[in-house]
Amino acid sequence: MTKRSKKGSKSNSKLQGYVVVTFAEDFEEAKEYESLLKSSDIPVSIEEHYDESIGASEIAVMVPDEFLDEAHVIVESQDSYDEFYDMADDDDFGGDYYDEDY
Repeated sequence: MTKRSKKGSKSNSKLQGYVVVTFAEDFEEAKEYESLLKSSDIPVSIEEHYDESIGASEIAVMVPDEFLDEAHVIVESQDSYDEFYDMADDDDFGGDYYDEDY
């Protein structure tokens, strides 16, 4: 009979019931999502694993299943906010309006 390591079973039991709310492009982005979710009192865990099917590492931001809907709303709101300000930084966005000729 093969024994499982205590460390492996401890981390698996910690994440039991956790589901992926989003994937981060890098660890810094994952930490931003973690801070955002924790500020809303949502438990969060970051897990990185190598996915052989895509040949790269993935960084998953995970929350308990019962917090998934709320976490999705928070993450999507933040993504929309970031996209709006990324667009505002674009040179083409409203550039004519702010010219001194007006």
